[in-house]
This record gives sequence, C-alpha cells and structure tokens, in this order.
Amino acid sequence: MAKKKNKEESLVPKDEKTLKMEGVQNLYNFLFEACNILRGPVSQDNFKDYITPILYFKRISDVYDEETQTALEESGGDEEYASLPEQHRFVIPDGCHWSDIRERSENLGAAIVGAMRGIELANPDTLYGVLSMFSAQKWTDKKNLSDGKIRDLIEHLSTRRLGNNDLMGDAYEILLKKFADDSKAQAGEFYTPRSVVSLLVRILDPKPGETVYDPACGSGGMLIEAVQHMNHSSLCCGSIFGQEKNVVNSAIAKMNLFLHGASDFNIMQGDTLRSPKILQNGEIAKFDCVIANPPFSLEKWGSVEWSSDKYGRNVWGTPSDSCGDYAWIQHMVKSMASGNGRMAVVMPQGVLFRGNEEGRIREKLVKSDLVEAVVTLGDKLFYGTPLSPCFLILRRLKPAAHSARVLMIDGTKILTVKRAQNILSPEDVNRLYELYTNYENVEDFSKVVTLDDIAAKDYDLSPNKYVEYHKEEIRPYAEVLAEFEAAYEEVKRFEEEFRKLINL
Repeated sequence: MAKKKNKEESLVPKDEKTLKMEGVQNLYNFLFEACNILRGPVSQDNFKDYITPILYFKRISDVYDEETQTALEESGGDEEYASLPEQHRFVIPDGCHWSDIRERSENLGAAIVGAMRGIELANPDTLYGVLSMFSAQKWTDKKNLSDGKIRDLIEHLSTRRLGNNDLMGDAYEILLKKFADDSKAQAGEFYTPRSVVSLLVRILDPKPGETVYDPACGSGGMLIEAVQHMNHSSLCCGSIFGQEKNVVNSAIAKMNLFLHGASDFNIMQGDTLRSPKILQNGEIAKFDCVIANPPFSLEKWGSVEWSSDKYGRNVWGTPSDSCGDYAWIQHMVKSMASGNGRMAVVMPQGVLFRGNEEGRIREKLVKSDLVEAVVTLGDKLFYGTPLSPCFLILRRLKPAAHSARVLMIDGTKILTVKRAQNILSPEDVNRLYELYTNYENVEDFSKVVTLDDIAAKDYDLSPNKYVEYHKEEIRPYAEVLAEFEAAYEEVKRFEEEFRKLINL
C-alpha cells in the first residue's frame, strides 16, 4: 500500500528545479503519447522521422500565433500590423498553418507535406532543406499510415500549445534518448549521452560571444549544451556552427536547436571530411570551441582526397582509408582558432595506441604540445558501438603549468552500472571534472606526465600506462596459513560447544 502524505508534507512548497523537472516529464509524456498513436503501422525505429517534423510544424504555428497575439496587444488590436513579416520569426503562407491542416478531412498526409514544404519555401534563409529532408512518401502512403491515424495524431498534438515553452527542448531531448534506446545500433549516429556532452562543455567552458563548432553534429546535442552553458546569451546568435552528413539528422539538429530556443545558428548538411561547408575566405573557418563525437573508426572516408587536401588539413599525415579517426582529429585541430582556441573530441580508445601511420600522426600530435588531457571512459556508455570511448582535450595555448605536460585520467571505473546501458551519473561527471580541473596525480585515477615520459613509451597515450595504481601488500604464505588454521580451530571449538548445548 502506498504511503499517504501527511498534511504537513503536502504543504511544503516545491522548489523551482523540482517544478521544472515535473513540467518536463509531463511534456515528455505528452510527446511520447504521440508516438504511441503511431505504434503499429510505424515501427519504433521510425518514430523520430514522423514525430520530429510534425512537432516542428506545430511549434512553428504556435509560435506564429503567440507572436500575432503579442503584436495585437502592442498595437491595440491592429491586425494588419500583427501580420507584418517583421513581427514574426517565420513566414507561414496561406493554407499552411496548423489550423488549416486541422480543418482538412482527407488526404491529411499530403496536406501536412504540402504545408511543411510551403513553409520551407517561404523561409529559404532559415528553413531551406529542413522539412523536405523527411520522406513525403511515408506521410502519403495510406497503406502505411491512414488518414484516421494522422487525424488522431493531429488532434492529440492540438490539445497543447507548443509555442515559446522553455520546457520543450528538454522534453524533446528525453524523447531523443527514448528513440536511441529503441533503435540501439543506429542511435550513435544522432545521440551522444548527455552526461558526456555536459562534461565536455563544462571543460571547454564556452563564453558568450565565443564561436562553437561541431563538425559531426548529429542531432545538435553538443551545440545545444553549449548554448545552455552560456545561459542563452544574445551573444550566442550567429556563433553556433555545425555540419552533419546524414540529411535527416542535419534537419533534426536544426529543429532541435529551434525547439531549445536557439536562434541564428548555421547547420550545414554534407560530408565534413570530403567537403567541409563551414568556410571563411575559402579556408577552413576558425572557432573558439570545437567539439565533436564523430563516427568511430569510419571506413572509406576519403583518404585519397585527403592526401592532397586543398584546405591543408593533413597537418601530420593521411590515415588509412580503413579508419578515419585521425582525419577527424586533424580537421578539428585545423578548425581551432589561434589564442584561446580549444577542442574536445570523443574517440575510440584505439587512437591512443594503434601503430603504423596512426602512430606516426600521434607522435607529431604529442610533439605539437596541443594535448592537455586524455580521459578514458568506461564500457557500455555509448549506443551502437562495442568500443570503449575516450576523449582528448586540446588547447592552442595551454596554461604555463601545463606546458609540455599531459594529464592522463583513467575514468574507466567512474560510472554507474545499469542493466542495459551504463551511465555517468551527475556525481560521476563531477568526479571526472574535478580530476581534470585539479590537474594533479591521484592514485588509481590520474597522472601528470611530461612529453619525455610519453616518448619513452613510444608515444602511447593510454592513461593506464602512466597512472599509478594502489597495490595490496602481499603477506607471507606462512603467516596467512597460520591465521587460517587458528580460525579453523576456533570454528571447531564453537561447533563442539553448540553440539553440547543442543544435546542438553
């Protein structure tokens, strides 16, 4: 039986954080119920391809309505003034508002596709290629998704306003995690555990006015965390950049940033290693913070083109076409601004010790003295890969005390074990962050080493090669045996006494 709250407990006011968490969970439940409406004709692996665009469409319409209401109040009810483009973030053409679709009685899938396409064409600078990235065929195939199912979805989403709701982004993040839980193998393409993202952003510590770039941005989680870290400062406008190869994920990244309240960001779609799109004067653009979780050990990534890269990204060499890890690292190094430029990159631990061309590139990377810290993480933290991850922190200008030194952190035991997927709890994140900021030797966990120390180990960057681990003192065999025999004799004595007692 559930314990009833007493009167005093029910009168205790909830703090702001608790209320926000409850609001986010409530909104998430509402969004997930939309997924349940699709369940059956639509597999759970495809939920995000339906829910994301229609959620975005509804959000744009609700924001437009809120902006209209604000303009009416400001102008004393002047409808012409309220309809002016400058009063709105997006233009919604006639017949393309959510309410227009709600009035339709048939061919609802085609109506939704048409409305989203109309909105996209009316906003070429901000929405080009966003909504059209989602399959029109999926929406219009009535054998797969009937008008009745779409009507149920429309009516469900119509029961709540999804306009300028600051809880919306957080609720959508939980939904993305749910999509990742359901899809597993493909999840790594668009979802990085938010605990890892939070840790990396805390370490880079982007400041309002600084530029942030993710060359493999997936669903935009790292960029969103950076914006939130800067408290949504107005100085973030125009300073958030990303590129993503997968066309649907690049669209999701734009929508995700919008749902989180970000504005004036630049997300490009394309293959970053073969065709970088974020350029400045024909060269690779430079950023204060570069952060990414690129695809691990990518095959056929374009080594032939890279060997004569016109942007000069082959700073230290060309990796094998069977593994693009060091191509991503070099691209990100090339993208770091001078002065305070810094980067954080998630990689498989193989980059720390693999030989051949990777070993030669790693040696040059170490000698550049850009590497400030190397952190290995525990198993089963990331979706879709059996590889154990690590991350590297690089800085153009390291603090004087860190010059010619690298902090090695073995974080493989700092995690919270769960049945299906391990996690980094807030306490785990704080522990790893503390090890980084303290930048000192801690038995079993961290070691500050010199470049000479690394050279002596053939430029292996594995923390477990340097961290000093606690060793239990090995007691002499004769001493342990004598202790065991004495304990055994005592057990026999107690057993004899017990037999005497039960025979009384």
